[in-house]
Amino acid sequence: MPNVKITVLRRLDPSELFDEMPVTHVRDLKACDRVEDGQEFIVKGLDMPEGFCPPAWVAIVGNVRTMMFGGNMPWLKEKGTTITCCTDGLRPVIFKLERME
Repeated sequence: MPNVKITVLRRLDPSELFDEMPVTHVRDLKACDRVEDGQEFIVKGLDMPEGFCPPAWVAIVGNVRTMMFGGNMPWLKEKGTTITCCTDGLRPVIFKLERME
């Protein structure tokens, strides 16, 4: 089974998404501090990479599995690659997944 590389493409700050916050948070929110833009992780055997955000893993593991088992996204020209994101609606993180052949 091939490994999958996860690259953090971009962390979004709530101010980039909202003119006015739709809810009141208990603290001042900035872009996610669990990962850094450009950071890379290697997935081996469907185990969450060390240092990766557990909630983000839950959000993207389905796409990771698709890449590992040879699937492709039919709406993308690039085979073995997809773009996905975590489900934090106030400060999402966008990831690129690449099957390592």
